[in-house]
Amino acid sequence: MATKSPFPFVLLENLAQSVASNFQPPGWAVDEVQRRIVLLLNHVLAQESAATSRLVRQQGRVVLVQWRSFFIRFLITPAGLLDLAGEDAKPDLSLTATDSSAAVIAQSLLRGDKPAIRIEGDVQLAADVNWLVDHVRWDVEDDLARIVGDAPAHALGQLARRMAEVLRQFVATSTSRDAGGAGT
Repeated sequence: MATKSPFPFVLLENLAQSVASNFQPPGWAVDEVQRRIVLLLNHVLAQESAATSRLVRQQGRVVLVQWRSFFIRFLITPAGLLDLAGEDAKPDLSLTATDSSAAVIAQSLLRGDKPAIRIEGDVQLAADVNWLVDHVRWDVEDDLARIVGDAPAHALGQLARRMAEVLRQFVATSTSRDAGGAGT
């Protein structure tokens, strides 16, 4: 019976868990990464008037997003965009990824599924955040076209979509093979 060795993936997962549990990045680095995340999300949100309209109704609310020891608190601004909330800000909505494995989360995202999330807090705010996740997409190709032009951006977009599709197919076949062989 031929079975696929999980050793490389187990080794990488164990290494990632060890680094994540033993490594505490400096506060200034965490702050800078969080600020860059806010900038990126605001860039995407600003391109969708329906998204900012939904968030305007939730202004002043705080959303906590967490995975293991990593977290970020978003404050919804009067403009319907995001800012970092203070450390003492009480979240109106908490979204916590329940899978401790980054590999499991990545696989679910690559399959096009949402990762397992524990939701606590305001129901209407949760519904609006869910709508954003379902309907707002970053048009990377459009942003890239501003830099390199339409034709090269389109070609790079097609290449990226093809690579993503191949990766999704690989994950799907690997997952189905693993599930099929689990009972033998």
